[in-house]
Amino acid sequence: MAERPRILVVDDEPQITRTLRMSLSMHGYEIHVANDGEAGLEAFETSKPDLVITDLSMPKMTGIELCEHIRDRSQVPIIVLSVRGEDKHKVEALDKGADDYVTKPFSISELLARIRANLRRASVGKEEVSEPIDIGDFHIDLQGHVVTVHGEEIHLTPKEFDLLAYMARHPGKVLTHRMLLNAVWGGQSGQSAEYLWVFMNQLRKKIEPDDTPRYIVTEPRIGYRFRPEKT
Repeated sequence: MAERPRILVVDDEPQITRTLRMSLSMHGYEIHVANDGEAGLEAFETSKPDLVITDLSMPKMTGIELCEHIRDRSQVPIIVLSVRGEDKHKVEALDKGADDYVTKPFSISELLARIRANLRRASVGKEEVSEPIDIGDFHIDLQGHVVTVHGEEIHLTPKEFDLLAYMARHPGKVLTHRMLLNAVWGGQSGQSAEYLWVFMNQLRKKIEPDDTPRYIVTEPRIGYRFRPEKT
């Protein structure tokens, strides 16, 4: 990562891009701006950012489509900006590879905390070199970010992969909401259990063989337990 982390901001609202350029630059980040999705993808290729912040509703190419195109090329952290009432679109963006979301209107301090947490997780991920995890029905290639269940490869977004990898390192143990949030988003992320539920629900849809959870069991009001036994 460069001495000044590079952030690409993609939003069609000039007031948002001006505010973010000024505020984030003051906190030591190198800021690149694009005003629509297509321009954002071009800027991604040229600026090679360490993190992307994108709106969801934009002309020419939506934020969801931009997430999908970026994720085909890179594992760079993506934070999406959304307005209240876009829950369906937020979940879709997360499923297409976004790592985090911030609801408009937002405070700069909240966004800065999300940026720091995501950059920190990305940096740690680059430095870690770990052996694959073979446990129960699962093979998890930590370096290649590849997961197979019963020998079938499952496509996971970066945060879904991080959740599964963390749980696979602690099979059979009750993992509280706070433990999972700290492990995947960092201790300063300020996320809630409801936020974790969004990602856990998406992960379950991809790895569970039916509607009744078999591998990821909910511990009511506490957290989750990973049971990777062979079926």
